Amino acid sequence: MPDFFDNWTVQLRKGLVEFCILRTLSHSERYGYDLVKSLVTLPGLNTPEGTVYPLLSRLRTAGLIEARLVESSEGPARKYYSLTAEGRKQVEQMNIYFNTLSQTLSEIGEKGAQHD
Repeated sequence: MPDFFDNWTVQLRKGLVEFCILRTLSHSERYGYDLVKSLVTLPGLNTPEGTVYPLLSRLRTAGLIEARLVESSEGPARKYYSLTAEGRKQVEQMNIYFNTLSQTLSEIGEKGAQHD
């Protein structure tokens, strides 16, 4: 059932890419293309460049991130993204949930292995 697996991975990645954007920005402010480059190289996410910018726009509309333009001596102005106070709250909640979910998946894997 390759169609099932492909669909499942697409759905899983959708939420994870947003989470990765917020987690990355929780460490430091990043300009758009730098953020795109770092996400595109993450194994398993398979994030095309064209996916990141619409997500940044959506996260900005949701009030989780903010952007500012900074002039660059190396070309056009760069748009830097950072978390808002609400974004910091949300990424903290997402971290807690993700850690809980990861632990649950590990426990299911261990219990499943014991019954083999």
